Amino acid sequence: MSDLTVSRLRCEYLVDPLGIDETAPRLSWELASARRGARQVAYQVRVASTVDRLRQDRCDRWDSGRVESAQTSHISYAGVELLSREVCVWDVEVWDETGASVRSEPARWTMGLLGACDWEAQWIAADPAIITRDPEAVAPTLLDPGTPGCFRREFELPGQVARATVYASARGLIALRVNGQAVSEDLFAPEWTDYQQRIHYRAYDVTALLQSGRNCLAATLGDGWWTGYVGWQEQRGRYGSLENSFMAQLEVELTDRSRVIVCTDGRWSCDTGAIRQSDFQMGEICDARRTQSGWDAPAFDAHSWLSAVEVAAPRVALVAQRSEPVRITETIAPSTHTEIAPGVHLYDLGQNISGWARLTVEAPAGTRVQLRFGERLSPDGTLYVENLRRAKATDVYVCRGDGVEVWEPTFTFHGFQYVELTGLPAGAAPRADAVLGCVVHSATPMTGEFACSHEGVNRLWLNGHWSQRDNFLTVPTDCPQRDERLGWMGDAQVFMRTATCNGDVAAFFTKWMQDVVDAQTPEGLFPDVAPRIPEHINFVGLDDLCGGAGWADAGVIVPWTMWRVYGDTRVVEKCWAAMTAWLDYLERTNPDHLRTRDLRNNYGDWLCIPTDTSFRTQSPMKNLLATAYWASDATKMAEMATALGRADDATRFGAMADAVRVAFQNEFCAGEGRLKVETQTAYLLALAFDLVPPDQRQAAAARLVELIRDNDWHLSTGFIGISFLNPILTQTGHVDVAYKLLLQDTYPSWLYPIKHGATTIWERWNGWTHEDGFFNPHMNSFNHYSLGSVGEWLFRYVAGIELDPAQPGFGRFVLQPHLGDGLDWARATQGTMHGPICSAWRREDDRFSWEVTIPANTSATVHIPTSDPATVNTDGLSVDATEPGFVRCQAPAGTYHFHSQIG
Repeated sequence: MSDLTVSRLRCEYLVDPLGIDETAPRLSWELASARRGARQVAYQVRVASTVDRLRQDRCDRWDSGRVESAQTSHISYAGVELLSREVCVWDVEVWDETGASVRSEPARWTMGLLGACDWEAQWIAADPAIITRDPEAVAPTLLDPGTPGCFRREFELPGQVARATVYASARGLIALRVNGQAVSEDLFAPEWTDYQQRIHYRAYDVTALLQSGRNCLAATLGDGWWTGYVGWQEQRGRYGSLENSFMAQLEVELTDRSRVIVCTDGRWSCDTGAIRQSDFQMGEICDARRTQSGWDAPAFDAHSWLSAVEVAAPRVALVAQRSEPVRITETIAPSTHTEIAPGVHLYDLGQNISGWARLTVEAPAGTRVQLRFGERLSPDGTLYVENLRRAKATDVYVCRGDGVEVWEPTFTFHGFQYVELTGLPAGAAPRADAVLGCVVHSATPMTGEFACSHEGVNRLWLNGHWSQRDNFLTVPTDCPQRDERLGWMGDAQVFMRTATCNGDVAAFFTKWMQDVVDAQTPEGLFPDVAPRIPEHINFVGLDDLCGGAGWADAGVIVPWTMWRVYGDTRVVEKCWAAMTAWLDYLERTNPDHLRTRDLRNNYGDWLCIPTDTSFRTQSPMKNLLATAYWASDATKMAEMATALGRADDATRFGAMADAVRVAFQNEFCAGEGRLKVETQTAYLLALAFDLVPPDQRQAAAARLVELIRDNDWHLSTGFIGISFLNPILTQTGHVDVAYKLLLQDTYPSWLYPIKHGATTIWERWNGWTHEDGFFNPHMNSFNHYSLGSVGEWLFRYVAGIELDPAQPGFGRFVLQPHLGDGLDWARATQGTMHGPICSAWRREDDRFSWEVTIPANTSATVHIPTSDPATVNTDGLSVDATEPGFVRCQAPAGTYHFHSQIG
């Protein structure tokens, strides 16, 4: 009997996914054991069509047989061909090094509708007459958010339900209901894609919601990204239409094995409902007096409803969603409530979030309660909204007047810490529970945690954690509050490694990389934002939003990071042609291997100090940055080609990297470790991407430290340079400087915003404090994760949890904390494909203690800090080597307690 446990079974990174369209899905699991050295030596995956068949080992889908392997992730299904709608119930049996075995509990996945012929449903839209006949409805225009439509269809089931699945897609957002209940907790479905390339569909198990006899399938259809404001608000309907439409197909299997299919078509009815207007950026208006009670349940009198209109289907692929859905993941009660003026109530959640306020109110019918949202307060204590630009971020609820009413919006979200409530009857006080903050984002598992002895640093990590949650909403956005909310590539690539430390973002970035590839131009340029905005209208000098150095390069950096962190080669394979086209473009347009031509939007080291917010200008610094990223892209491509067995590509991209490196040195290196561009970021990029001659590396690092010292021990980096700052200082032997920068709390520094009350990462180092004499409220987000990329340094170097340079995926890894003045202890947990890695150290005077947990079926190279190797207690491990400042050991899985003396 093994003491191993097998858990967290996943299919394509997801737990029990429904309606997938991957015909060879990859399966993964985690092992746990308290025993040192516990490891898997063999596995057997069994897949059947039912739980009973699986339990009886009647594996009619696939039986891998016993496979002698330690692999626990990315096991590709290799059974019978999987067809539409099929159910796959699976488990895994694992043998450990003692010969004992353990078998997991069952998990499952289901297949979606894999071909166009599987869809019988028609796309339908609301009859425009539902607007024109409603004098209180606002007809959708280019300037106003649209009115969501309500749709319904009653149907009969002649027997008991064995299994029922509804498949649905929309141009817009759809909220499905069956017999008066929501089909899921998922929000904003289908999620944002490049609608000119593909549209998501979702599958929901509604077996428990149906009954024998009369039933009702209903839906509310809203704007979302399809017809709502996207990016800067020049117009709605960026995807060519102001008409929302949807398709739903309910497939019911009865216990007598007969089937009933209910599809959208012209037999559906439509009308307006309580939601009068809704838009992501503008907010939502709900008139509860107009709620048609029971409209989504059987036996409703819908004689006055109009027939839905069948419309043409989109001429793009329908694909299953590959990532976790958007959901409410937490609720937060306000920390304070103040009536700042008669009838004006201000609530402070104490935390900047993305989401909305759940309103509880008791007031006469027709009372118009208004909620406005903001991240900060103005000096006079009122709600600050100037930085929202043209996003109104305002919700309105008109009361029914029949007692206590609880409401929250359906098709909008806001970025906010403060809520302003107005509109209650004169003299009326709001209920004690009037406002509750609902945190809304893609429900990626948050598997990482960091803490240390410095409260400011703890808040810094937490701010990055919150900005990640708030901005990972179907795509990695720049901000959740103002009229932008775009998937900026530069922001994502500098923060991605931090994101992987904080949570499991593999499925999220798998989905987003498809958006990136979809947005690539025929010339091979990756976009600056993904999904890319069609028919982009010029905004402060931006062009067609593609090709920006440091931004477009995310098309290579993200798949490379997925491979390194998760061991995922499939995403690399799927992106290979696109990545190759990008490198071909760079070489074609820059034959001298200096990336100085066709730079498009030239962001440079965005928001560095001094601030440079020009897009079209060219400078030696921007040319250096662009060329450095080209060298890095080519190096990464050579590494990935080797991992994929593409020998010719590895040779080609290795040679390209060498050519760019030589060109870089000829153009930007001045000798003796000096660069011709004297900025912190210039040195960081040259060092991070190995562009400095090896014999000048330490001199270049010393010059970097001089630049920091000359800036009074402050950083001056922007979005690009910041992620490399502390890692490079640590790698080059200047960990003391890295700690000095970490703990600096005067402008500019990471802790400076925290002194001013930040609960998320600010877009700018100075926020709105006017510290550098430059203040632009129209570009002043208080929830922008880019400058929080120091989070990876906290995990990788302070806690010491690092990838093995020779092995991706954390099957084998490195544990090596780097100590510095200012921290007495630190602890971190990082989730991996193999389970959580834990590192917790403490020092008291000259004594150092360190506890680590290495997950089952993994191993680590452990570097124990010490000033005297003779004092090291290795907890039973043999010393592998003695290094300056460390003793090195090889450690199999288990928990260890190390002790040593440090100087």
